[in-house]
Amino acid sequence: MDNKNMILDASKCIHCGKCTKSCIFLRKYDIDIGNTGRLEELAYHCFLCGKCSRVCPIKIDGREIILDIRKKRVKKNRGKIDEKGYKLLIKEKEKYLFQNYRHIQKGSVLFPGCNFPSSYPKTTQLVYKMLNEKQETGIVFDCCGKPIEEIGKSREAERIIQKINFHFLEAEVTEAIMVCPNCYYFLRNKLEVKVVSIYEKLRELGIGKKLEEEEIHIFQPCPDRAAGEWLQHMAAFLPKKVDLLEDVQCCGMGGCAGVREPELAKGLPQSIKEKKYKDIYTYCGTCGGNLTRTGGSNVHHILAEITGSKEEADIKKSLLNRAKTKFK
Repeated sequence: MDNKNMILDASKCIHCGKCTKSCIFLRKYDIDIGNTGRLEELAYHCFLCGKCSRVCPIKIDGREIILDIRKKRVKKNRGKIDEKGYKLLIKEKEKYLFQNYRHIQKGSVLFPGCNFPSSYPKTTQLVYKMLNEKQETGIVFDCCGKPIEEIGKSREAERIIQKINFHFLEAEVTEAIMVCPNCYYFLRNKLEVKVVSIYEKLRELGIGKKLEEEEIHIFQPCPDRAAGEWLQHMAAFLPKKVDLLEDVQCCGMGGCAGVREPELAKGLPQSIKEKKYKDIYTYCGTCGGNLTRTGGSNVHHILAEITGSKEEADIKKSLLNRAKTKFK
């Protein structure tokens, strides 16, 4: 979300209740974004989806306020998280276990992120191949640093960004092609190279086919719900009728809140399943994987569809798929 005109002061809250009505986390604890005392206690229970910020009539950025609480808690605790349940995430993501820069090269580089290759390994390789048929393209496997940032370890996240930037500049990369919208929004103003979405690049190179359906239901990933940039980038591949599933605030994976709120995290994707849509499309590997994992049927990733791979999320071997990227 573009927060240039957003307010980062929770004391400005007018207690209208709109954020509470729109957020299952706030509703559960009967609080709003102005209840700073309770938010201090419950900061890690928030999904950081940004729904409160989007509905606020005076533009208070609740997501950034809660993220700032997390960062201050970690800083006060000398860089350590005082909440339990995040050791495995930190071990994997802080110094990403499966990073691979062997195929970085000058010019354009594909940056699939960590979750998309985990759920859609065949599509990852197909996209890489298709790009190379049109123009020479490298590939890098790494975590963008957003999960580490979102649990409050901002200093470590900055180190991750600096590392990625160093590798890119050293290899004379000029363009990073993002497959993940989370990576795109997190890194686009932090790297010293041009950052583009995969759909911009496919359109530029004339790769991919338009979906044949008359109408599709799209579950948007959280970072694209405010700006909708990726929807614009992929417009040429979509049918005229697009139904955005805006009544569900998150796929359940946002903000690493599932550690603290497992029932809410399970309930979010289940609420989509209950609507019994024939098909659901998404353009986020995390959303696609989790919606499938929680019992959703006919969940399609738009990139897998327009490239013709037709790959469904591989939820059984997701960790193995991620590990394999280290040796590609």
